[in-house]
Amino acid sequence: MNPLDLSVIRNYVNENIVDFHQRKLKSLEELKLDKILTKNPYLFKAKNLNTPQELVEDLLTAFLSSSEEKLFGDFLEGLAVFVAEQTCGGHKSTAQGVDLEFFNNHTHYVVSIKSGPNWGNSSQQDKLEQDLKAAVARLKQSHRNLNVQPILGICYDKTKTSFIRGYMKIVGQNFWHLISENPNLYTDIVEPIGYRAKIHNENFLIEKDKIISRFTIEIGNKFFNPQTGEVDWIKLIQFNSGNYES
Repeated sequence: MNPLDLSVIRNYVNENIVDFHQRKLKSLEELKLDKILTKNPYLFKAKNLNTPQELVEDLLTAFLSSSEEKLFGDFLEGLAVFVAEQTCGGHKSTAQGVDLEFFNNHTHYVVSIKSGPNWGNSSQQDKLEQDLKAAVARLKQSHRNLNVQPILGICYDKTKTSFIRGYMKIVGQNFWHLISENPNLYTDIVEPIGYRAKIHNENFLIEKDKIISRFTIEIGNKFFNPQTGEVDWIKLIQFNSGNYES
């Protein structure tokens, strides 16, 4: 592998973390009330969220949590591919279910990248296994003696390296070391990831407050019981789940 120039990695992170924040802000700006009202209404009733503002704040938090995880997962995947490009000419894979391919130590690696350990249900894990097997088979068709290693690379967590479902699962520090041969890369990227984070998050919170105010008014207009001064849960659940076919 080529030695990794950390200044190049920092520049990449500084530039692309801005894109993550911009995409996060855009997803908030384009959000409609109907979108967050697809969340489980029974759960929020069980949490005793009875005023429109309480309900909106909790619904929005639940929606943004899943949205941010996906957006940041995309960022980490892009970073891993960029690191492999710098160290060993790795590239974004065109194979289904595979994110990265690179060659090192006489081995061709095909890698599916996940941001964290809790990434999929059993059917999604079955699909990943099939995709990695198909990628290995495709490579061996044209290079029969090629040593191909399928990898599930997970960007954070402490799980030890293991062989499961026909592929190697490499996690956290070990994953970043695999693509860089730098045992400290997993901590080296922390500082640039926080680049201008305070400013970006302040802008995000300003926009979030605007959305909360707007959605609170909309909830009040559509699902408010003036007699109780609380959310009309019957109307809200009918909106969310009413589909009876007589």
